Amino acid sequence: MGVYSDVYEFAARAGALEGFVYQKEKLEPGSLNPWVEHLIGQYKALSPEVRQEFQNLCDGTIGRAIRSLIPLVGEDHELIGKLKTMTAGKLPSSPDDFSRQR
Repeated sequence: MGVYSDVYEFAARAGALEGFVYQKEKLEPGSLNPWVEHLIGQYKALSPEVRQEFQNLCDGTIGRAIRSLIPLVGEDHELIGKLKTMTAGKLPSSPDDFSRQR
């Protein structure tokens, strides 16, 4: 696949995760491990130059997923730590924070 396809595939799956965990009242965190591991693999497979181009958007998408998960699993849960490996900047303040950092 080309780099554009790789970016699209990563972004689609990251967005799906954000939507899946949004406003959940309960979930089995272990069921998300394969999803998160796959996302991390896709993220790391992209070159640093490519990631830099969309990192602020990734911080928003992954950050909103993190904000949705923290009430369910706690800030110190390993899932939160794994997701944070794909962020570099300030996370959104809530799952509903769609302000865009430029």
